[in-house]
Amino acid sequence: MCSDDSFFSFKGEKRGRRAFYRGSQEEKYEDGIKWKFLEHKGPYFPPEYQTLPDDVKFYYNGKPVKLSLPAEEVALFFAQMMDHEYTTKEVFRNNFFRDWRKEMTLEERQLIMDLNKCDFGELHAMHKQKVEARKNLSKEEKLVNKEANQKIVDEYGYCVLDHHRERIGNFKIEPPGLFRGRGDHPKQGMLKKRIQPEDAIINCSKDSRIPEPPAGHRWKEVRHDNTVTWLASWTENVQGSCKYVMLNANSKLKGEKDWEKYEVARKLKTCVDAIRAQYQEDLKSKQMGTRQRAVALYFIDKLALRAGNEKEEGETADTVGCCSLRVEHITLHDTLDGQKCVVEFDFLGKDCIRYYNKVPVIKRVFKNLKLFMENKQGGDDLFDRLNTQLLNKHLSSLMPGLTAKVFRTYNASITLQQQLKELLKENVAEKLLSYNRANRAVAILCNHQRAPPKTFEQSMANLQAKIDSRKEQLDLAKKELKQAKKEAKGSSDNKLLIVVEKKKKAVQRCEEQLLKMEVQATDREENKQIALSTSKLNYLDPRISVAWCKNMEVQLDKIYNKTLRDKFAWAIDMTEHDFVF
Repeated sequence: MCSDDSFFSFKGEKRGRRAFYRGSQEEKYEDGIKWKFLEHKGPYFPPEYQTLPDDVKFYYNGKPVKLSLPAEEVALFFAQMMDHEYTTKEVFRNNFFRDWRKEMTLEERQLIMDLNKCDFGELHAMHKQKVEARKNLSKEEKLVNKEANQKIVDEYGYCVLDHHRERIGNFKIEPPGLFRGRGDHPKQGMLKKRIQPEDAIINCSKDSRIPEPPAGHRWKEVRHDNTVTWLASWTENVQGSCKYVMLNANSKLKGEKDWEKYEVARKLKTCVDAIRAQYQEDLKSKQMGTRQRAVALYFIDKLALRAGNEKEEGETADTVGCCSLRVEHITLHDTLDGQKCVVEFDFLGKDCIRYYNKVPVIKRVFKNLKLFMENKQGGDDLFDRLNTQLLNKHLSSLMPGLTAKVFRTYNASITLQQQLKELLKENVAEKLLSYNRANRAVAILCNHQRAPPKTFEQSMANLQAKIDSRKEQLDLAKKELKQAKKEAKGSSDNKLLIVVEKKKKAVQRCEEQLLKMEVQATDREENKQIALSTSKLNYLDPRISVAWCKNMEVQLDKIYNKTLRDKFAWAIDMTEHDFVF
C-alpha cells in the first residue's frame, strides 16, 4: 500500500539528509550495526548511605529507637517526603511500611508494628536544614561543588564511539528512594532498591578497555553488542523494567534515530487516506477479527489511543490501551447531549492516568461495538480476537515501519501544523500563547494530563497582584499623558512636546507589559492540568516548531528549553522556512 520509494519524496528531504551528515566522511555500516568501537568508564554509582548524627533520633510510640543501617536509610526516604501529599495517601503508606519492614531486623519488626506510631520529625527537620544549607552556600562553596561535579562528568560523562568523544546522557545510577509513579499508581511508596555493580550489564567493544567496577564489586555481565546503542543496563525492582545508560540526546546516533522516527510518520501522510479507506471497508468484513481490528484502528487514528501492551510479570496496575480494552471501559449512548452514536470511555491508561472521553463515532463503528459487547460481562475483552502484535503486523504490511505509535506521532504532528497555520498574531506574547494552545490541542488529543502544581494558586495570586499594580501604573501614566497634552496644547515650547512624547511612550510601555502579563495569566490557567512537554519531547516533529519560529520571527528558546534544543540540534540545523510535515 505504501512503498519505500516515497521515503524521500518530500520537499527539502535530500537537502536535509545531507545536512544531517554534513562533514561526515565516516564509514556507513551494514543494517543493524550501530558502531565498531565503544569505550567508556561504566556508570557512576551514588555514594553509600551515611548514618544519622547522634543528635537526630527516630521515635516509636514516643520512645527513641536506634535503627539498623538499612532500616534507618529507608526511614529517611520517608522523612524526606513528609512535605509531600504522597505520604498522606493510604496506598503509599501501606506500600512503604511493607517494604520498610523487609529492611528491618527481626527485633525491629517485632517492635515497629504501626506506621502511625512512628515519629520521623527529627529526620525531616534535618533534611530541611540540609536543603536550606545547600541554598545558602557561599559562591566559593558552590564553586567547589561545581568543580567536584565537573570532575565526575569528565570521568564518567563521556565515551569514545568510533573515534569520536561523545557525551553520555544519563551516566549516573539513580539513587535508592521511594517510588512515586504518576497518577494513582498502585505501587507508589514501594522501595526502589540501591543498584549495585552486580546488577549492571556493561556493553562495550571487545578491543576497548573494560570499565573497572567499584572496589570490592564485579559486573553482572560484560557484553559486546554493537547492534544496540546502550552502554549499561540493569533491571529496577519496582516494576521490573530495564533501565539503560544511553548516549546524550544530541549525539549523532540519537539524532539519526529521532530523524528516522519522524520520517516514518511523515511517510504515513502519503498513504494514510488509503489506509483509512481500507479500515472503513473492513468495518463490514464477514471476519469478526478483521472488524475488531478495523474498529481498533479507527480509535487509534481518530483518538490517538495507545495500542496497549501486555504487562510485565508481576505488574499490578490495571492499565490498558486500545487492544486491551474491556467491556466495562466503554458505555454506548444512542444519543447524548444532542449527539448520536456516542462512546463514553473511562479507563486507566499509561502511568495510571485516567482517560475519560465522550466521543461521537460513525454509525458503523457504533454498531460493531454493540456486536462486540453482546453476551459479554464487564471484565471480558472488548476486542477478544485482537492483540497489539496482530495489529502491528497488519500495519507493517500496509507500510514498512508502520505501528500504532506511528499513527500517534503522525496525528500529533499534523494537528500541530494545522493549528499553527491559523495563527496570525503580531505580539510575541500572543504568538507564544497561540503556539501553546496549538500544543495543548495535541496534549489533549494524546491525553497528556498532570496534576496542577502545588504552588499554582499562590503563583497565580502573585501574577494577578502584578497585573493589578500594572493597571494602576497604566491609569496613572494615562492621566499624566492627558495632563501633558493639556499643558502643551497651543504651545510651541519644544520641551513640552518632548514631555508629551515621553508620556506617550510610557503609556505604550505599560500597555505592552500589561498585555504580556495578562496573556501569561491566561496561558498558565489553560495549561495548569495539561503537560505540554511530553508531546514536544516524543510526538511533535521538531522541524514544525523550528520552521514556525523562523516564519514568525520568534526566538527558539521561547519554545524549546536547552535540553530540547540539544536533543533536536539536527532539526535546528536542517530546517528551512518552507518545511512542511
